Amino acid sequence: MKTKLTLTACALALVITGAAACRRKQAAANTNNNAAANANQQPQSKEPRALPDNGFKAEITLPGAPAKLRAGQQERVQVRVRNASEVMWWARGGEQNDRSDNKFYLAAGNRWFKTDGTTLVTDMDGRHGLTKDLKPGEETEVPLLVTAPKEPGEYVLEVDLVQEQVAWFSDKGSQTARAKVTVVR
Repeated sequence: MKTKLTLTACALALVITGAAACRRKQAAANTNNNAAANANQQPQSKEPRALPDNGFKAEITLPGAPAKLRAGQQERVQVRVRNASEVMWWARGGEQNDRSDNKFYLAAGNRWFKTDGTTLVTDMDGRHGLTKDLKPGEETEVPLLVTAPKEPGEYVLEVDLVQEQVAWFSDKGSQTARAKVTVVR
């Protein structure tokens, strides 16, 4: 009877130990799966690289945009930029980016439209790089120097973000910021 009781106790101990080992193994597997899922959302590398498509999501505003400028006048416009994506934005494209060609840098740029929607010039007028890295949800202000059109009239100033030598954010579906500006002599 004592042997039978000992064997039963040993069997019960093995079952309990085995169940605990299974729980530990399952917890480790869940941790690895979560880490793999997070790695798929954003690369862990801090090397310069192109943003994934879901990283091109910004909220851009122009607080205090000028309502009136003189023809050809240069004006510094504050651009508020918020990272509306779930991806870390490295201002220089990565922590270790020291490229002289600015590849992967994040910058604000502007262009001018006539009020009927036609583009005044196809090239962007001004450019200014983001001054700091932005985690998802963080924001910063960028001082963008813009130059008013040379002819008086009614115009629309549009500001967008770009990852240099990759894509404009609006080309990936992100909204731009716009302000109506009257240009006078």
